[in-house]
Amino acid sequence: MDAISELGTLPALMAGISLSAAAGLRVFLPVLALGLATRFGLLELGEQFAWLASDPVLMVVGIAALLEIGTYYIPIVDNLLDTLATPAAIGGGTVIVAALLPEMHGLLQWGIAALLGGGAAGITQGTTVLARGVSTASTGGLGNPLIATSETGGSLVAILLALLIPVVFGVVVILVLAWLLVRLVRLLRSRRHRAPAPGG
Repeated sequence: MDAISELGTLPALMAGISLSAAAGLRVFLPVLALGLATRFGLLELGEQFAWLASDPVLMVVGIAALLEIGTYYIPIVDNLLDTLATPAAIGGGTVIVAALLPEMHGLLQWGIAALLGGGAAGITQGTTVLARGVSTASTGGLGNPLIATSETGGSLVAILLALLIPVVFGVVVILVLAWLLVRLVRLLRSRRHRAPAPGG
């Protein structure tokens, strides 16, 4: 299989957006997949991001991925972990897209990466945070392991599809993210309108 980056900028960018969305489900799995895919010749990173495929980074990220997956099965801790995972997911998504973009001016490259990669990860993560909050409130946390399992599984499936059919899956991811963003905005607006006025 040819490296995605060798097929053109669009497939690499779509793969980056899809992997970033997967980072909103599990932060370290897509970063690990990015490094491994580079090692096996499926992706081609910019020179300044070659460290993502180095042995020490792959080892550390692999351990972090296992810890992250396991920690989400611990009651109460899973909700606390979301507070740390949200900025980490946005950062991870930004790095993933930046690593797959063609070389350009640093500020422009990181700006595009933050918008596309960080945005994709942030929207996905925001949705999972809300879902876990609803589950915690309605089931006392008993339903949270099911959400944790679906998040890990969803991240793995997204990673696989991002590498196999980057353009097709990337389009699907963008459409789903746009729909989720609209839903999140509407939900936040409705909650703001329901909030009691000060002194009311």
